[in-house]
Amino acid sequence: MNSSIKGIATATLALLLNYSANPAFALPQKINHPITVAKSQTLTDTLIVPGERVGPITRTTTKKDLVKLFGASHLVDKTISGAEGIGSFAATQLNLNQGRSLLVVWSDNTRTKPLDVRNLGSAWKTREGIGIGTPLSELRKKLGNFKLYGLAWDYGGTILLDSSKLSRYQGKVILRVDAAPNAYEKFANDYQAVSGDGTFSSSDRHWKPLGIRLAEIIVVLNPSD
Repeated sequence: MNSSIKGIATATLALLLNYSANPAFALPQKINHPITVAKSQTLTDTLIVPGERVGPITRTTTKKDLVKLFGASHLVDKTISGAEGIGSFAATQLNLNQGRSLLVVWSDNTRTKPLDVRNLGSAWKTREGIGIGTPLSELRKKLGNFKLYGLAWDYGGTILLDSSKLSRYQGKVILRVDAAPNAYEKFANDYQAVSGDGTFSSSDRHWKPLGIRLAEIIVVLNPSD
């Protein structure tokens, strides 16, 4: 990676991606708690505010708060690996239906300070209407013509927000796109043309046949040191 790309990576990714972006999964559990005012709020509040909150989950939310908000039966504690398998982080999976599930990653095992929220279901959206599954054409309408990393490596498909109309979200959210599952086989030349650790324009013609959509959102609440 050349020096200019390294500079961008340092500013936008190094602080944020020092722990695993791999999804963790847990089986949904049966709802067996009565609906409260707090739970009623979570059913309708699926707004992402980068750097601030994911619905009712904020920078100061604790595991105990999650229990109050959603009920213990919807929570599963996990440990996830850090980047490249180095280190580990406490996490809590929230299982809700209708695309509202998510994973909270904690700063330590006390589960009292959230680092980020990830593995967001399709119901979660920013004020701009950006969410999992948003196609590249729609992202360009909302972000303008931006730059992103090539596919098929550790940071593949990560959007460089400082090159977009949403540069104010830099350091507050990570947006990562991916190709359709069969894109590599069907459009191998196009796929390879936009792969690797370089940066590419979102208007590059090779993206068009690949079915590019937003595949991952990581909302940073308390950046790690």
